[in-house]
Formats: sequence, structure tokens, C-alpha cells
Amino acid sequence: FIEAEKNDAIPSSNGKILLATVKGDVHDIGKNIVGVVLQCNNFEVVDLGVMVSATSILEAARREGVDVIGLSGLITPSLEEMVFVASELERNGFRVPLLIGGATTSRTHTAVRIGPRYGSPVVHVLDASRAVGVASKLLKPETRTAYARTIAEEYEGIRREREGRATEGRLTSLRQAQDNRFVYDGAPLSAPTPSFLGTKVFDEYPLSELVTHIDWTPFFQSWEMRGRYPEILEDAEAGPAARDLLTDAQSLLARIVNEGSLTARAVVGFFPANSVGDDIEIYRDARRGAPVAIVHTLRQQMIRGPDRTNFALADFVAPRETAELDYIGMFAVTTGIGVDAMVDGFTARHDDYSAIMVKALADRLAEAFAEHLHQRVRREFWGYAPDERLTNDELIREQYQGIRPAPGYPACPDHTEKATVFRLLDATNTIGVSLTEHFAMSPAASVSGYYIWHPASRYFGVGRIGRDQVEDYARRKGMDVTAVERWLAPNLAYER
Repeated sequence: FIEAEKNDAIPSSNGKILLATVKGDVHDIGKNIVGVVLQCNNFEVVDLGVMVSATSILEAARREGVDVIGLSGLITPSLEEMVFVASELERNGFRVPLLIGGATTSRTHTAVRIGPRYGSPVVHVLDASRAVGVASKLLKPETRTAYARTIAEEYEGIRREREGRATEGRLTSLRQAQDNRFVYDGAPLSAPTPSFLGTKVFDEYPLSELVTHIDWTPFFQSWEMRGRYPEILEDAEAGPAARDLLTDAQSLLARIVNEGSLTARAVVGFFPANSVGDDIEIYRDARRGAPVAIVHTLRQQMIRGPDRTNFALADFVAPRETAELDYIGMFAVTTGIGVDAMVDGFTARHDDYSAIMVKALADRLAEAFAEHLHQRVRREFWGYAPDERLTNDELIREQYQGIRPAPGYPACPDHTEKATVFRLLDATNTIGVSLTEHFAMSPAASVSGYYIWHPASRYFGVGRIGRDQVEDYARRKGMDVTAVERWLAPNLAYER
């Protein structure tokens, strides 16, 4: 009926908008939702997909004559790629508004890093529900000038406030932070020996074993519905829509499991290891010798109160000088094999809703797979908690011994450390997961990280770090300081 009505009416459009996930990033659920919402509000959408270079964005924008460009990204390196795209738009004389969105983006980053690179309006869009309002205000002649001025003044205020903050002055020096490192004060611990050393591959893992480990709260968040599961199902406002969404999700999930539409693969590895300063050395065997790889970790530098330490992941691995051999585990899992085929099928039938749903469910299954395998590591493969019996809710609340931190996340925010994980696990050859040039995992429904067994280990955020640590970290990694600054931009306590 709607299509017939369009055919009978005089063609009209509220504007043409180009959307793209920037180079090096493969995540597009949020972007796709934005695209659907915009199309439902009579905007023409040119979606370039994922891993789109600045050159492709500029060429398409000029060719299509778009009125607005929207950039999306999930991983932190995408933030710097957006800065580059903005600079290229300015250098090439573009004057269309630029919208910024994605999980790692923020109003502050948009104001401080992206806005100054582009002379036309640059606006951070918090979620899909705001996209239509922002685009409309930027394109309507009666609101365009006033709205652009309001945003410019607001972002200038953010920049001034940022400049007035002496963030680095609120940090301790790296040397002081290292002196305040975590030291286990319990009885000496002997690291349990894993049931195998090296790697073990799991191919076509049963999807039915993963379903019970799904955390549904992030699923609703991916659809931009705020609230925790299961409470959201009874929410006065969101409840009816949440229940309908869950019914649709579980119906499609049952079909995926029954038909085997997606393939789950994983590789797990255990390696002898010891910490040396803020690094973790990995050895070929128990005789140690020269390390075959090094995991570089970052240390908190915030000023801590009495009896509070400055953590680094290396603190939870036995120091080499103790002569106590320890171990570290690594893993990579994916449930994204088969996603593209399902998405293509739904897209061919113009079923955007189901296409987005498949990606959201694949992401949840990947996280569930990581949770499930970690449980097996604790009980069987490493076996340091053989009697553990936790409910799924207790697993979600991380009420277990040990941690599984992931490169790119708060405890180890450097995405480039994934390269070591993938090399030691041979993840691309064993399970078909690869890294983009910005270290995003492809397929997108993939998870990788470390296993640390120590009973005192805990999750934490590194937070802001100073120049002294950046320079030390660059030296340890054998990288240029400016390259390290690029990868760790959100954590820098100073302006580059």
C-alpha cells in the first residue's frame, strides 16, 4: 500500500544521506538501523557498507550529490579514521554536514578532534532516534543556520573546557604507578598446569550449547532499547516492544540452530608465561628461555588513595624473578560464518528487519560462545575451578575465578595486541577469522582475548595515561611514539 501510494504521488525527498562504516571497521548494526529510520522518514540513503576508505566516501558523495554524510564506527581506531575523513572532506572543498555515530564515538571527541578539521557542521548523533531530527534541522532552510550555530557554540564550549583541564597533572608518574603495582599478599601460589599446551581447535561447535549462555541485555541495547533484561520486558513504556522483539529474536534463533545456518568455530591455546615489568613473556615450553612472544600491558596512572593499587594485567602473572612458572591462555571464537548468506537472502526480499536481527543474534552467540568456553577452561581445560557451578546470571555478573580480558577493551585498550593473539593461535587459518588493518575482527561476530587464572585477578579500566607511559610503551613495543598515540588516542591524558 505504501509503495503504491508513493507511485501515485509526486516524488519527493527530505534529502539524500550517505552512510558508511569507516575503513578498518566491520560493524554496522547501528548504521543499518539509522538507515532504516531515515528511509522511513523519507530520506534517500546511500549505504556504502563497511570498511569504506576516505577516497570511496568522497567519490560516492560527489557522484551521488548527497546532502549529508554520516560516518559510523565501533572500535576505537575508527575515531582517528573519522578525523582523517573530516580532514579529507575539508581539503577537497566539501561543504555538506557531517554526522558522527557509533559506540565509541562521543560528543567530546567529535567537538575536540573531528570538528576542528572540517569547516562545515559536524554533529555527534547519540542514537538512531536522533538522526532524523538532526538531519532535518541541518537541511531545512528555516532551521539550518540557527542549528549549525548552536552546535558550533556548544562544541566550542566543550573545547574550551577541555583545554582548561590539567588532566595529565592529575596522574601519578609511571614510575610511581609501577611502585604502587598490585602484589598478591596471600600464601605463595603454584600455577595450575593446563591439560594441554599449544592450541586446540573446535570446529562446528553445537549452537544449541551456546543459547543458554546468551546475555540478552546487550541485544536490546543493539536495538537502542535501554534497560536490563528481563526487567525491560515489564517496563511500562518499552515492555510491549521489547516482548515482541524477543519473540521475533527467539523464533529466528530457533531456526538458525535447527537449520545450522551459522557455524561456530573456536581456537584455544595455553602457553608458559611470566611477567617482566609491565610485560608478559610467553615461552615455547617450561624451560622458558627466550620468549616467543610478548604481551604488552598498560598500567593505571590515576592517583589512588591509601591501600589502592595501580593495576596492569601483568600483575596477575607470576614475575619471572620468582622462578615460579606461570601460564597464560588465549582464545578466538566466531559465530559469524554464514551471516553474510543469511543477510543477503533477507536483503533480496527487502526484509531489513531480519537482516539486522541476524547480525544482532550472531553477535550475542559469539559472546555466549566466549562465555561458554571460558567456563570449560575453568572446569576442564585449565581446571583451576573444577567444582564451579554457576547460573547464567552469575556468569554474566562474572562471579568466577579468573578473567578473560580482550585487547581493545578497558584493561588492555591497545587493539594492536590482537596481532600476537592471532599469531599464536593461527586464528585465520584455524577458524577463518582475520584482522582488518585497524585490527577489527572479521567476521564481525567474533571475540578474542586472554585467559588469566589468578584468584586475585580482576577487571579494571586503564583510564588516562601520561606521556611517560606512552613513550615507555612505544619503546617496549618497538613502535614510533606517534603510532602508539594514534592507537591509544582515547586514553591519552594530553593533547597531541
